[in-house]
Amino acid sequence: MSADLTAQLEQLHAAAFGWALSCCGWDRTAAEDVLQASYLKLLDGRAHFRGRSSFRTFVFGVIARTAREVRRRAALRRWVPLASLVLGPEGSDGRPDPATALVWADETTRLVRALGRLSARQRQVLHLVFYEDLTIAEAATLLDIALGTARTHYERGKTALRRLLEETDR
Repeated sequence: MSADLTAQLEQLHAAAFGWALSCCGWDRTAAEDVLQASYLKLLDGRAHFRGRSSFRTFVFGVIARTAREVRRRAALRRWVPLASLVLGPEGSDGRPDPATALVWADETTRLVRALGRLSARQRQVLHLVFYEDLTIAEAATLLDIALGTARTHYERGKTALRRLLEETDR
C-alpha cells in the first residue's frame, strides 16, 4: 500500500463520503459500506488510477460504480431466492449555537426534500458540481454520460430545485 495513495485518499475523504452518501440515497450505513469497499478496491489494486482524469474524478467514479454494484446485488437478493444464491456561526465550544443549528436543520431538511424530488441523474450532477466543485464536463465523465446530457440535467435540475424551494417558501 502506497503512503502517497493513502495520503491522497485521506485528503479526499470528506468529499468522497459526501459523494458516497449521494450515490446511496443519503443512507449513511450504505454509504459507509460503499466507501469502505471502494477504498479496498483502490488500496488492493483492483481499481488502478491511469491518469486519464483527475485523481478525484477517478475516486468518485470508483465510488459510483461500487454503489451501483451494491444496488444490483441488493436487487438480485430481493428477486432471487436466497437458496438459489448458495451496501454557521460557532459557539465557544466549536459547535453551532442552538438557534443557528435549528435554522440549518430546517434549511437542510427543505433542501434534502427538494433534492429528493429531482431525478437521480439531476441530483447526481448538481451534487458533483455544487458540493464537489467538479465542472459539468468532469461530472459527465464521472457519470459516463455525454457533456450535453450533463448540461441538460444540470440546467433542468437547477430550475426544478429553484421552483421546489420557492414552493416551500409560500
